[in-house]
Amino acid sequence: VQLVESGGGSVQAGGSLRLSCTVAGYTSRSNCLGWFRRTDEQEREGLAAIVIRDGRTYIADSVKGRFAISQDTAKDTVTLQMNDLKPEDTGVYYCAADPSIRSCTSFSGFTYWGQGTQVTVS
Repeated sequence: VQLVESGGGSVQAGGSLRLSCTVAGYTSRSNCLGWFRRTDEQEREGLAAIVIRDGRTYIADSVKGRFAISQDTAKDTVTLQMNDLKPEDTGVYYCAADPSIRSCTSFSGFTYWGQGTQVTVS
């Protein structure tokens, strides 16, 4: 499974960014797709996850109301929409996948990871 993130960049506080994760390879091993980030304060923080087969979503309390996750199954793409960005959202954002739906509910145990994309909020 290969995951490729795109859409990172620099934005002013209060702005928005949309990150995309394109999944290639054995998509049957990607029942759960999630977004994480690494910041100066946290090595890894789970942000949002989606169950591919039925679209159930899980959003971390820390970003609830500002971030949303969605999928485009025709394009094998999962998107993280980030609104009202704050300087503390600065970090490297990663897409991750796992065959187990439990990964979506726990934000843990993900097997496959992308290389990450930088998000800078000033």
